[in-house]
Amino acid sequence: MTDTSTRAAEVLKEHRQSIDRLDAILVYTLAERFKRTQAVGKLKAEHDLPPSDPNREAHQMARLEQLAKEADLDPDLAKKFLTFIIGEVIRHHEKLQK
Repeated sequence: MTDTSTRAAEVLKEHRQSIDRLDAILVYTLAERFKRTQAVGKLKAEHDLPPSDPNREAHQMARLEQLAKEADLDPDLAKKFLTFIIGEVIRHHEKLQK
């Protein structure tokens, strides 16, 4: 390996280690988020509230789009991510109401 290749391999390793740490943060953050939404789902089920709240979802979508822009993240990617999350939350809430 040349010096340049060795340095590139080191930089690549550093990037991958950083990505691995960020992936762990994402997983633990997502787990915490779902713990909170499960609590919301139980509360909704106990009080016979609908599993979905379109007004809240629209507000969250707009909020996330703004955050994505501020973070220099593709807003469409952020919206796809939140759409997936909201869908999973609603699915969990519907299961709790049965």
